[in-house]
Amino acid sequence: NPNRAAEVASELILGDEVDIIVAASTPDTTNPVSDQAELNEVPCITTDCPWQPYFFGRNGDPAVGFDYTYHFFWGLEDVIHAFLDLWGQSGAAKTVGGLFPNDADGNAWGDEMHGFPPALAGQGFQLVDPGRYQPMTDDFTSQISAFKDAGCEIITGNMIPPDFGNFWSQAAQQGFHPKVVTIGKALLFPSVINSLGDRGDGLTSEIWWSPDHPFASSLTGVSARELAEGYAAASKRPWTQPIGFKHALFEVTTDVIKRSADLEDPAATLDAIKQTRISTVVGPVDWSSGPVRNVTKTPLVAGQWQKGTDGFDLVITSNRSAPFIPTTGELKLLS
Repeated sequence: NPNRAAEVASELILGDEVDIIVAASTPDTTNPVSDQAELNEVPCITTDCPWQPYFFGRNGDPAVGFDYTYHFFWGLEDVIHAFLDLWGQSGAAKTVGGLFPNDADGNAWGDEMHGFPPALAGQGFQLVDPGRYQPMTDDFTSQISAFKDAGCEIITGNMIPPDFGNFWSQAAQQGFHPKVVTIGKALLFPSVINSLGDRGDGLTSEIWWSPDHPFASSLTGVSARELAEGYAAASKRPWTQPIGFKHALFEVTTDVIKRSADLEDPAATLDAIKQTRISTVVGPVDWSSGPVRNVTKTPLVAGQWQKGTDGFDLVITSNRSAPFIPTTGELKLLS
């Protein structure tokens, strides 16, 4: 809830008088918190949101940037490259159906200048985009009809789990059987895949972080695998991709606090943020170079949920953009 995020950030800044503020998870959270921090001149670090909706969604100017707010995560160009790598392995026809909701993420992914349309066209793909749908919609008939009419063999988009569940169920009911389905956000979580049963087998997504990522925590020294397994053992639930970035957010913040000459002085803390050079459980964080001021990127790969003897495993199948992250399996087409 963007309004609630802004309200809480304002309370922390004006009421608790915090010296630094952090936030994560989609532009609906990162952006209003960052805007409050920028307005009130409080240093802010965010993650877990592609950098374009974070930066351009706040009307950022690449030539100017922001003064108090800094972000680390991957960008749409990275998820596009990861998806193209994955689709190139599939042999599916280059006609792609797009499912983009009418929210900050969906509008960024479907943006005619910075999103999927120009990138796919440049690689010879035809994007069939029926237009923005409202989140929590319960009828995807018009989208499915458009995809069937165009002969789409690949489906992509950025959806919340309930929306994808409705789409995927209705696709089966209406006889639409694409060869590859690669969806951001909705397919991150094991609980969603398990809820789909056998129809979860073979779905694909970007992979931000996994136990197979070759990184370790600067705070605790634990590896990505040890962090994931530790979470699973403590919570009795499967690991999820955002865990690594939540952990890394506090790695970076701790590092900044240690190096700040005076936490009561925002300028000193900003200097510490700008000079960050740290290896985290999600990879390096270094704001000395980035696609735009205030942003540094983390690596991204792609993969597939495959059914094994003990449930579903998230297998890394595409790593061309980050070859130092090993693949753990091969892509298979949807049956």
